[in-house]
Amino acid sequence: MRLAVVGGGSTYTPELIDGFARLRAELPLSEITLIDPDERRLSLVSAMAARMLARAGHPATVRTATTIEEGAAGAAAVLLQLRIGGQAARAVDETLPLACGCVGQETTGAGGLAKALRTVPVVLDIAERVAKVAPEAWLVDFTNPVGIVTRALLNAGHRAIGLCNVAIGFQRRFAAALGADPGRISLAHVGLNHLTWERAVYLDGTDVLPRLLDEHGERIARDVGLPVALIRRLGVVPSYYLRFFYEHDAVVAEQRVKPTRAAEVAALEESLLAMYADPAVDTKPELLGRRGGAFYSEAAVALVASLAGDRGDTQVVNLRNDGTLPFLPADAVIEVPARIGAAGAAALPVDPVPPLYAGLIAHVTAYEDLALQAALHGGTDRVADALLAHPLVGQASVSAELADRLIDANRPFLPWAAR
Repeated sequence: MRLAVVGGGSTYTPELIDGFARLRAELPLSEITLIDPDERRLSLVSAMAARMLARAGHPATVRTATTIEEGAAGAAAVLLQLRIGGQAARAVDETLPLACGCVGQETTGAGGLAKALRTVPVVLDIAERVAKVAPEAWLVDFTNPVGIVTRALLNAGHRAIGLCNVAIGFQRRFAAALGADPGRISLAHVGLNHLTWERAVYLDGTDVLPRLLDEHGERIARDVGLPVALIRRLGVVPSYYLRFFYEHDAVVAEQRVKPTRAAEVAALEESLLAMYADPAVDTKPELLGRRGGAFYSEAAVALVASLAGDRGDTQVVNLRNDGTLPFLPADAVIEVPARIGAAGAAALPVDPVPPLYAGLIAHVTAYEDLALQAALHGGTDRVADALLAHPLVGQASVSAELADRLIDANRPFLPWAAR
């Protein structure tokens, strides 16, 4: 089986390769093609990947390509993990909103919108190119903002599924707390990408979430950055991203005095690239664990294996709503457990969502619709409308100012905004 990775020059790619090597019985790959326009990064990362596979005794060949047409031809699956503008653009996403009193984050709020504006047109172009050389390939989107990007791909008719590591991260942490194999744990995970709640945690089919909150509430609260009293009162585990909504003002105050995550990651990347350049390094560096995206490789392997092997197992993915959450439009993209097989993903039934969560889900879904229109068609008014609709912005004067600032800062990536 041939697999391609768009954004293969990312310093995160060895995490993916490590998963392919460890889980080769689950996903037997014959060829992995790393695609990236940055030839320096591509050379360093591909050589590192080849050494890792050789050390593990994995038979797959590592190829490189600088164009989609060359790299994706004949692939059964194409993983999308690109970052338009790199860490420099991310730094703007994380700082510019703070000047207007809003959370600065790369996947939600104003920063998330800026990333969507830069990313959606590029991903759609990539998808069209993939379709010409690998028409049966599945597009697995790990590129943020995953919900908006996946919605764009699906609306355009592509064979796409969105993937995030939040659910598998919770599954693994809950399993560790319970001393259980992760395969025995399943989640009642519901919401949108980066806006989700764990409403139940099943160990061999029995909900043990009350036990987890009772015995491990303090640890869970630290992990998600929210007060343990709030989590126990709600009786659910919100994702870390809910902190931006539930503790907005406190987060803004913290962000104004702390270094950005972009600066931290940029420094990490330079260190990692130096390690990858060392021909003696043939295992995943421990430092890579600080890069983010934990367990993505396991989630990606499981998803591609189920699509290719028609396994019919359950995984948490991003897919079309199509009535699963009746208070959302059919074409909204939600993040819930789904049955995965050769035909794609089919959402499992979801218990009615209480207003406390349904209201926020509906609110952010409306923003995502407007954000997608802004990304597809451009225009200052569309950008301002999307910001006005977002619960982390939501004020007319702030939205107007942020729209002008975001467009000006991202002008090199927005053809419609060129002066």
